[in-house]
Amino acid sequence: MKILGLTGGIGMGKSTATSTFRRLRVPVFDADAAVHALQGPGGRAVRPIGAAFPGTVREAQGGMMVDREALRRAVLGNPDALRRLERIVHPLVRQEERRLLAAAQRRAERLVVLDVPLLFETGGAGRCDAVVVVTAPAAVQRWRVLRRPGMTEERFRAILARQTPDAEKRRRADHVVQTGLSRHHAQRQIRALVRKLRQR
Repeated sequence: MKILGLTGGIGMGKSTATSTFRRLRVPVFDADAAVHALQGPGGRAVRPIGAAFPGTVREAQGGMMVDREALRRAVLGNPDALRRLERIVHPLVRQEERRLLAAAQRRAERLVVLDVPLLFETGGAGRCDAVVVVTAPAAVQRWRVLRRPGMTEERFRAILARQTPDAEKRRRADHVVQTGLSRHHAQRQIRALVRKLRQR
């Protein structure tokens, strides 16, 4: 079974890439979705986050959950707090990832995608047979990101500061998917990549 790492900066088109892989019946582990579930009602990260960052959990239907906005305020601009949060969340995400990989192995899947936004930053590329980076021109990226509800220039800059620069990601990638032209163009590149990887 081949493990393909999928990464790219914020607003670069990972969501389009992920949905295309799924339509092609490639199992995808979505690290962001795993984090949301772990921090959601009854999630396994709720209690340790609440203990480490008082005031960041609240009651919800289905149990206690992390108040993501309160948590964002608690770690924004505080590298020590961010590292403390990562020490809680990253091991739990890795457990979920291993669960998906084990299930895919049992089904004798030929290809699995790990969608991990900070793949290079967290050393995750070493777990992959190959890495695909989604990219778009900086102006397109900025336009996409600033359209998001609640996004500000300050938040955008803070997120970019934590991410490996796009040029460096592309340099380290085995495959690059351009998403700046059109959704159809990006999907065509991914279909060709999946065909190639399944034939190997």
